[in-house]
Amino acid sequence: MSLRTQVMRGGTFLVLRQALGMILSLGGVLLLTRILGPKTYGLYSATLNIFVYVQSLSQLGIEIYLVRQKDEEDIKLYHQAFTLLLLLALGGTGISLIGIPLLQEWVRLEGFSDVARVMFLGLPVVLLSQVPLARLERHLDYKHVALIELNGQFVYYLVALPLAFQGAGVWSPAIGWWMQQVMTLGLLYWRADYRPRLHWQPDVIKQMLSYSVGYSASSWVWQLRNLVNPLVVGRYAGAEAVGFVALAIRIVEVLSFVKTATWRLSIAALARLQGDRVRLGKAVSEGMSLQILALGPLLVFVSWLNPWLIPLLFGQHWLPVIQIYPFIALSYLSNAVFNLHCSVLYVLQRNWEVTAFHLAHIILFAGTALVATSHFNGFVGYGWGEVAALASYAVLHVFVVQHIKSPAYRLPTIWWLALVGALFIYQLGWWSALGLVALFCMPATYRQLKYYIDSLRQAQSDR
Repeated sequence: MSLRTQVMRGGTFLVLRQALGMILSLGGVLLLTRILGPKTYGLYSATLNIFVYVQSLSQLGIEIYLVRQKDEEDIKLYHQAFTLLLLLALGGTGISLIGIPLLQEWVRLEGFSDVARVMFLGLPVVLLSQVPLARLERHLDYKHVALIELNGQFVYYLVALPLAFQGAGVWSPAIGWWMQQVMTLGLLYWRADYRPRLHWQPDVIKQMLSYSVGYSASSWVWQLRNLVNPLVVGRYAGAEAVGFVALAIRIVEVLSFVKTATWRLSIAALARLQGDRVRLGKAVSEGMSLQILALGPLLVFVSWLNPWLIPLLFGQHWLPVIQIYPFIALSYLSNAVFNLHCSVLYVLQRNWEVTAFHLAHIILFAGTALVATSHFNGFVGYGWGEVAALASYAVLHVFVVQHIKSPAYRLPTIWWLALVGALFIYQLGWWSALGLVALFCMPATYRQLKYYIDSLRQAQSDR
């Protein structure tokens, strides 16, 4: 089976998983947010965002090191990764629990400490699931990865929603999250047919960390994005504002299932092209077009319907979400255009260059959000931070073209401009959507769509 066919098949499974997950999430989030309300949901989201950052700090990118290996699979490598992650999980849990009082003093969110303790204790469960997950992804077995993750998502809502109806408050999503992680851990180890062993080999550890620390540094900087909502919006606008931003992010994340699937698949797929810089450039160009065409129209459609959908589905008290949604959709759409740029740099082991881009991005984003939220625009200042951060993609482009053939930007740029204008029709007026007319009248748009449809059909016929 050709690499293209494997990639298209794996991508199809991930997209279907994300699509089914989108339907499940929309229904689950709809019910959960209506019951909990902005303040309680904001507390849970703030705690989860901080946990995700702690997870990123703790796992050191070891799972990416496993996925991108070119050599034949060595089970001892997985044992070494398991041993390292176990030690990192125990250390990360201890440090996190000690640091909770400092976090509580900063965020000033009532009930944060208790919820944080419960979630931080789940760090070993989350980190140790990365080893069997990496083994499945290395084999491009995204069919079973998708099924396992979808099952975990179902368990989350199966537990959280009844608890929420019974008045458990913030503990309903927290307990649901715990059950999801435990279930996912068990299924991953079963499907990957991996039995962990403690293993210690200094030369392997050195090689592993020499790559993973560079990757992790870039991830640590990027994951600081998750802290802007709880630490900036939470401190200056309160838990309710955190809830508004969190729900808008959640809606956009659910809609961005194609972007998520492409990122998951890209490292394993591009690793097989790392010896051919011309093919890497073509792959990035193709991925840019695919993601913006798949994601952009969906984000715009929901943006237009939000004034009716938000009150109808979530209630009138969630209406301020409409103010922040276009900014977050702009951020995700722009990131989709440059998603594979970072993947290529990771594959080529240019991790510190990705870190430099992430640092520029975070400085622009967090700095602008801090000033705008604390002095001018309230929680909408978070959105202006997203706008300021767009300038950082110029840094990423400069790094990428030093190593591969420059991606083709002309068509993706035209599509991006048209879609971004349409996102802000309620801020700028309906005239800003006129670019969509040009987009759908362009023959190049239809040729590109036809090419992707034919590729998917070819992948299905090769099964």
